[in-house]
Amino acid sequence: MFPYLPHTDEDISEMLNQVGIQSVDDLFADIPEDVKLKKPLNIPDGATEYEVSKEISELSKKNITEYISFMGCGSYDHIIPSVVKHIISRSEFYTSYTPYQAEFSQGFLQAIFEFQTMICELTSLDVSNASLYDGHTAACEAAVMALNSVRKSDCILYSETIHPFTKQVLRTHFSSMGISLREIRQQEGITSYKDLKSKLNPGIAGVIVQTPNFMGYLEDYTGFADLIHDNSSLFIISSNPLSLGSIKSQGQWGADVAVGDTQPLGLPSYFGGPSVGYIAAVKALLRKMPGRIVGQSLDRDGRRAFLLTLQAREQHIKRERATSNICSNQALAALAATVYLAAIGKKGLEAVSRQNIQKSHYLFERLTSELPVQGLYEQPFFNEFPIKLNKKAADILGGMEKEGVFGGIPLQRFYPDQGELNNVIGVAVTEKRTRLELDNYVEILKGLCDV
Repeated sequence: MFPYLPHTDEDISEMLNQVGIQSVDDLFADIPEDVKLKKPLNIPDGATEYEVSKEISELSKKNITEYISFMGCGSYDHIIPSVVKHIISRSEFYTSYTPYQAEFSQGFLQAIFEFQTMICELTSLDVSNASLYDGHTAACEAAVMALNSVRKSDCILYSETIHPFTKQVLRTHFSSMGISLREIRQQEGITSYKDLKSKLNPGIAGVIVQTPNFMGYLEDYTGFADLIHDNSSLFIISSNPLSLGSIKSQGQWGADVAVGDTQPLGLPSYFGGPSVGYIAAVKALLRKMPGRIVGQSLDRDGRRAFLLTLQAREQHIKRERATSNICSNQALAALAATVYLAAIGKKGLEAVSRQNIQKSHYLFERLTSELPVQGLYEQPFFNEFPIKLNKKAADILGGMEKEGVFGGIPLQRFYPDQGELNNVIGVAVTEKRTRLELDNYVEILKGLCDV
């Protein structure tokens, strides 16, 4: 493309004279000569707009877009109503960022307010913020909230069944802060109540669990909230928001904080992002929330208006008083989730959630009854499940890919030290998968398993 250099030689000469130097190179005089680049950058010469467009088109043909996906583990292939892309592609939304001036940002502020409202309705909790990077950092922010809320606390408990990436983010964030992280063991694929009870002590700020958990299993948290609250700790539950159309919400389980990732709500998988995390909490934790909270009021003419009610982000207040300095608005992705939920409505969410359950169970029952495979544990699940194969997972998945199907994800990728998972794959089934695709999955797998 043509280089975008708006300054003429005369402009550059005038600027150099103003600062009292002879050349642009003089601006870098303080940099030692031995670290300066002595040759041109290894990049091609400029090309015309047509040539660049043609090259990008050729590169895009390498993308595989027609394969049928049964991959999950946190990112799923769902149906996305066309209105989602239409709205988020409007220039007034995709060019906006932080709504510093409320009087000029009413549209975006309303979108964030609606996002917060929907998250509160999904989670059955009182307050939500303007979104976070993803579900993993949302869990990390919830841990920070717990540490800031529980006096003399220096430890976070988390279940072995939460997403491995969430564990990584927690370890990274608290690696040099004097905060300890302890894992609650799983038993038969779900969090062990007995192990949780044995590890609770007065220094525990919060307990993080997940349902559906990383394996896809639905966990029963009966009695967890009372046990955790009796210890004066906070109860934090991470959930796939789409599952909340059919199963108990975090608030109904007695959680103080709800977190998760809204990728299933109107966002494609892309290449792993961008996504958006959600966080909601009970009213007592309102002032511990990270980021910003958009509220509604009336303007001087009595009309409905939106504003930044609480701004606990370091860009708005003194850094040392900020509740977090890593949270971001993620407003465009949050808008996609808002439009998705508005488009399908309450009954639509219930129907989509129910289809995820029904279709995944249909495939699981066919696989376990017709092939030499079995579930890893006997637990209820939402829309994904692990299965043990009679061959290496990598070989099976490679064979399925040759048939135009992404058959799942090898779970040993996340647990490299657990050799027993060598033959285990996680399979995700969404409402997008048809009966024909599910039956075809079974037939392909039969051939690969020599049935």
